[in-house]
Amino acid sequence: MTFLDYFASNWTDVADATLAHAVLVLQGLGLAVLIGVPVAVATYRTGAPRTAVLGFAGLLLTIPSYALFGLLITPLGLGTGPSVVALTMYALLPVLRNAVVGLRALDPAVVESARAMGMTRPRVLLTVELPLAWPVLLTGLRVATQLLLGIAAIAAAVNGPGLGNLILDGLASAGTPYAAYLTVEGCLGIVLLAVVFDLLFAGLNRLTTAKGLGA
Repeated sequence: MTFLDYFASNWTDVADATLAHAVLVLQGLGLAVLIGVPVAVATYRTGAPRTAVLGFAGLLLTIPSYALFGLLITPLGLGTGPSVVALTMYALLPVLRNAVVGLRALDPAVVESARAMGMTRPRVLLTVELPLAWPVLLTGLRVATQLLLGIAAIAAAVNGPGLGNLILDGLASAGTPYAAYLTVEGCLGIVLLAVVFDLLFAGLNRLTTAKGLGA
């Protein structure tokens, strides 16, 4: 049986795993945004606090994937819980760093002009600072997504969803006729998602970024 024949016999399983993989990555990315952007807003103008949060996020990224997923089993059990938390932790650095860089790169004169017009601090943030920093922040989301797509495969080690299960099944059945096919299906699914997400982010950048602000 060729690879194409094998894929034709189990493509629905691959499709389900691909969808689950994408959802898992989006969950981790979404939580990283909900945490990282407010922290960036709160610390980007400071010195020590900004350095501390960036250093902490950087430290999280250095933890080996298998070790982190394994450590999260004790408080969160198996399945989606530890998978989402681990991906959130890994996505924090690119999201937080790019949000800080984007906000700090703004021309102070633009912000002061908005304040001189009577805008409150929250309004300046929502209508001036964040929109101007958006291209850089979007780049951080793009990088984080590509990073998570690969790391999410490790979620299979803790019974998490996604394409990692195909890869793990293939590795576990090494030596059998179709072991390589399972592994290739999982890897190709991740590559396909990486291309799709990258195209989506590129389109989102063109649609939401004013000319002259593109990252």
